[in-house]
This record gives sequence, C-alpha cells and structure tokens, in this order.
Amino acid sequence: MELHTVWFVLIAVLWTGYFFLEGFDFGVGILTGVLARDRAEKRVLINTIGPVWDGNEVWLLSAGGATFAAFPDWYATLFSGFYLPLLVILVALIVRGVAFEYRAKRPGEGWQRAWERAIFWASVVPAVLWGVAFANIVHGVRINAHGDYTGGLGGLLGPYALLGGVVTLTLFTFHGAVFVALKTVGDIRVRARRLAGFAGVVAAVAAIAFLLWTQAGTGNGRSLVALVVAVAGLGGALMANARGREGWAFALSGTAIAASVAMLFLALFPEVMPSSLNADWSLTVSNAASSPYTLKIMTWCAGIATPLVLLYQSWTYWVFRKRIGTQHIADTGH
Repeated sequence: MELHTVWFVLIAVLWTGYFFLEGFDFGVGILTGVLARDRAEKRVLINTIGPVWDGNEVWLLSAGGATFAAFPDWYATLFSGFYLPLLVILVALIVRGVAFEYRAKRPGEGWQRAWERAIFWASVVPAVLWGVAFANIVHGVRINAHGDYTGGLGGLLGPYALLGGVVTLTLFTFHGAVFVALKTVGDIRVRARRLAGFAGVVAAVAAIAFLLWTQAGTGNGRSLVALVVAVAGLGGALMANARGREGWAFALSGTAIAASVAMLFLALFPEVMPSSLNADWSLTVSNAASSPYTLKIMTWCAGIATPLVLLYQSWTYWVFRKRIGTQHIADTGH
C-alpha cells in the first residue's frame, strides 16, 4: 500500500474517532437544553463530559493537521471553499469551550444560564455543519481545473447536504442520550433512556435515507458493507437501549457512527474531493498528496505519538468511569 493511501486511511480513522467521541459530547451539550429539568440536572449533564470533552477535540486537531501535512491541496481547497461554515464551526467550538470553563466562575443565575445556552447552541451548530460539510465532500462541489472552489455558499446547501446535517444532528443527539443513560443514576437516567429511544428512531430514518442516497450515487462494494454495519449498529443500539443495556447501546451507537463515517470515506476513495464540473479536475489521493519523503517522516511521527495519545485518553475515561446524579451535586452556584 502506498503512503498516500495509508494516510488517507489514517485521516479517515482520525475523523471516525472524532465523530465517535465528540459526537456524544455534542449530544450531551444539546441535551442540556432538552433533557435537563433544573439547574442541578444541567450540572449533572455537563459533569458527565467535563473531564473528557477537551481531550476528545484532540482528534479534530490531529485530523486537520494530518490533512494539512499529507494532502495540502485537499486542505487548501477545502478550507478556502468551505471557509464560512468552517469558520462558524470554529467559533462555535471556541464559545463552547469558554462556556464550559466560565460557567462556574460566578454564582449569579443569569451568568450561568447565559453560558448554558451557549453550550446548547454551540453544540447544535457544529453537529449540523459537520454533516453538511462531509456530505458536500462526498457528493462533489464546483472545483475548477486549478483546484479552486468556484461555487458560493448556496452551492453547499443542497438537499443531500442538508440531509447530512440532519443525520449528524440526530445521530449525535441519540449517541449523547445513550451516553447520559450510561453515566447517570436516578430519574435523569430513566428519562435519558426514554429520549434515546425516540431520538434513535429519528436518527435511524434519516441515516438510512442518507446512506442509501450515498450508496446509490457514489457507492461501491466496500461502502455497501459499511452501510450494512451502520444499519445493524443502529438497530442493535435501539434494542439494547429498550432493554436497559446502556453499555451495549453506547457501543452500538458508536459503531453506527463509525461505520457511517467509514462508508463516506470508502465511497470517496480514491478521490478526496470530487469536482462536480469535470471528473478530471477532482482531487485524488495521488494528485493532492505531499511528497513521499514528507509522508514517510509523518508516518514515523504518527507511529510514536499515536499510542501515547490513545494511552492517556483511555486512562482518563477509566479514571472518570463512575456514574453521577443530582445527589452528587453540591448545593452551591459553583
């Protein structure tokens, strides 16, 4: 296997890990405005991801950095053509991170409510826009012979792309609800499981429609296998959730997300950004890649750093593995 193919696979793995981990982060953020009935329950939800949310974003930084180094032409076209939606995502992620840190800096109710609203909206926006962005990458955009995106913002908001946004929003909400049920005790756990059942059905309908559309348009035998795994994962997660098997439900909802992301990359390969104007102008793993020497150095660095990152992140999840509930929340504004 050539190094540019290896790095395409590695980037796909990084994005898969990001959506698996940050997916439930976004879902919990959304649930702060949907599931929580009072301030104590909002704090329970925030505390379920408090120790891990920033570590989960390491996967985004790694995916972006790897794309920049391994496929600079892909990175340049993607970030120039999708400048506005990616800027909105970046701002939302910044606001979200600030909200987590600043919410408890003052005891005032108005102050804390404002930051809680920021957490909600800064979780909704990226959850939608990531789906829109990846749907456009797979579907193809207006790229000219020079590798420049020539369409406007409206060109990124077609029916397929908007459906992709609905899929990521609903899948992340379902994934987050299952995670809350896994990480909490008491009434909030019961309601999270009930909400997960509803959100899972909506997510399954949207995801199956989107994946079938993708398979019909750009799919192949490999992507069909991933589609089957994604559908089976969603079905299994719904059944496990209905039976109160929260661990299995979370693992299977994560499997569905991972398989869905894998399907998009499998349908995309060997292209990295198809041109809707002329197939010959598409960016591929070969014409968008860095030099073999650069890819070789990156491979050595990744081989050393990746196990360390996985080790410390796994340790973090192990340390903060216990369930929490409102009884664990101190009666204070801080």
